[in-house]
Amino acid sequence: MTHAMHYNISTLSDLDIYLFKEGNHTKLYEKFGAHTMQYKGLDGVHFAVWAPNAQSVSVRGDFNGYATESHPLKLREDDSGIWEGFIEGVEQGLTYKYHIISKFHNIIHDKSDPFAFFSEKPSKSASRVWSVDGYDWQDEKWMQTRHKLNAHDAPVSVYEMHLGSWRRKVEEENRYLSYRELAVELLAYLKQMHYTHVEFMPLTEYPYFGSWGYQVTGYYSATARFGEPQDLMYLIDVLHENGFGVIMDWVPSHFAVDMHGLVNFDGTALYEHEDPQKGFHPEWGSYIFNYGRNEVKSFLISSAMFWLDKYHIDGIRVDAVASMLYLNYAREEGEWTPNVNGGNENLEAVAFLRKLNESVYAEFSDIMMIAEESTAWPMVTRPTSIGGLGFGFKWNMGWMHDTLKYMSYDPIHRQHHHHQLTFSLWYAFDEHFMLPLSHDEVVHMKGSLINKMPGDTNQKFANLRTMYAYMMAHPGKKLLFMGGDIAQYREWNFKESIDWHLLKDPYHANLQKMLSDLNHLYRNERALYQYDEKHAGFEWIDDGDYQHNCISFMRKSDLPDETVYVVCNFADETWVSYKIGVPYEGEYVEIFNSQSSYYEGWNIGNTGPLKAIKEPMHGREYSITLTLPPLGVIYLKKI
Repeated sequence: MTHAMHYNISTLSDLDIYLFKEGNHTKLYEKFGAHTMQYKGLDGVHFAVWAPNAQSVSVRGDFNGYATESHPLKLREDDSGIWEGFIEGVEQGLTYKYHIISKFHNIIHDKSDPFAFFSEKPSKSASRVWSVDGYDWQDEKWMQTRHKLNAHDAPVSVYEMHLGSWRRKVEEENRYLSYRELAVELLAYLKQMHYTHVEFMPLTEYPYFGSWGYQVTGYYSATARFGEPQDLMYLIDVLHENGFGVIMDWVPSHFAVDMHGLVNFDGTALYEHEDPQKGFHPEWGSYIFNYGRNEVKSFLISSAMFWLDKYHIDGIRVDAVASMLYLNYAREEGEWTPNVNGGNENLEAVAFLRKLNESVYAEFSDIMMIAEESTAWPMVTRPTSIGGLGFGFKWNMGWMHDTLKYMSYDPIHRQHHHHQLTFSLWYAFDEHFMLPLSHDEVVHMKGSLINKMPGDTNQKFANLRTMYAYMMAHPGKKLLFMGGDIAQYREWNFKESIDWHLLKDPYHANLQKMLSDLNHLYRNERALYQYDEKHAGFEWIDDGDYQHNCISFMRKSDLPDETVYVVCNFADETWVSYKIGVPYEGEYVEIFNSQSSYYEGWNIGNTGPLKAIKEPMHGREYSITLTLPPLGVIYLKKI
């Protein structure tokens, strides 16, 4: 086969070019890259790539023995900088790269396709011709109802995981599970634990396994480590059929330095910012996108849209938003240049994020856009029409830092740090928050969650159970990284499976049981989630009992009978005859106790109904007297 070239065919219309150059094209994946099609009855592939500063671009691949000159693309005559051409007889699965000779600096190099839908398994780096169309989705019921399941007034409990180290086949050279194997094993685990969503750390193709997926080269390519694109679709499909939402980490904040990727693509700073003060990330050793370039905006927004469209992803967690917002992020004085107003805000990145959220929500109003934003930037989750960034949710990093710091103190000292428990409620309703205990907190010598807790084994587990129970009752959606739910002692290691063998120990097994029960309780008690972002959903009973290391509060829905009364004791002492004020007479019962013997707790609590007496306390007409277990949290409801 000669694999003849044809130039009289294009996937791009004049409108496509206009939208691309204006930064308003949101579905470039339908136009760029390698697309199998027919031309005059001939099967082949149409290639299109953006390289405005190239002198020539040709396609090298399996089909031509990786020859550099046999299949040149043609530059369009419209100043778009797009090269394209149709090659006969190229089939799905074949590998290819673009051979680019730049106009500048005598640069000649081979590049992976920025729009490739599939790639060779790293450490190889060629793109592969692949279609992502035609998968027979079975998740129609899920897609029709997910607007309810992703809503601000819905229960959202997320299991964050890294596919390559969740569970490994030790007997098979310690290999990780495939997408299709995960469709069986992960599904069973999510059912067991009663999560609502799973969040995958980045699945966009990346060269270095140790980057965990955060150093991306293929923004449209599902990593080949775990299977083919349709295998990932199958995994998501199966999860949807069984009622679980899928969130994916996505990294528009920076990209990998690997030379087969986006960097210096056509011999110039095409995707990255030319100014190293704006274009290179000193902390991560990676390149930063040029958010002011319209074509780059189209590229990134189309990438987000691609995963929502072709893979039915239910939510995108946007990584490292803070690094995008500030020109001086991770930079010393003199290493950054103020914006036109003299400030440190990256105005181009701000505009991009607003445009990103406007674009995806216009097309998919029922998905979740989640910002990992670690500063006090205002209105991250407010509409762009009033000056917000337009995200649906924001990780509450302040709550996470304060809580972990407070829990690290010996109980005897906690009374001096009581504000770290209560401060989060001053701003809990300023944004649509998600409470994260993520992978970032159990790596780089930070210690595992269980080992952040003080005391002996008994106390460590009691403290961890207490923290989880407090988290589940605190306003905001929930996220927990794998390993935390079995109290893994070791820090997370991306090279190994999490320590499932620990479940042979009752401490670990029953902590896992508690989290399963908590998730189930959370999903069934509307008061714990309906008004997560409204003051109406939360009311302090007593936030000032620092002497006892205690706090108490109510979580409320639109029905008073559904109110859950939460009492937390962070002291290593039992408080007998502990009184709290309640609004109604009648009887109250424990519906959860983190110190139950079911969870290897100390079995201290309240076995029978607690009768409210007409004795005012905490500004309420009635009060109840209860036994408050040490290092424990109890939930009560009125019967």
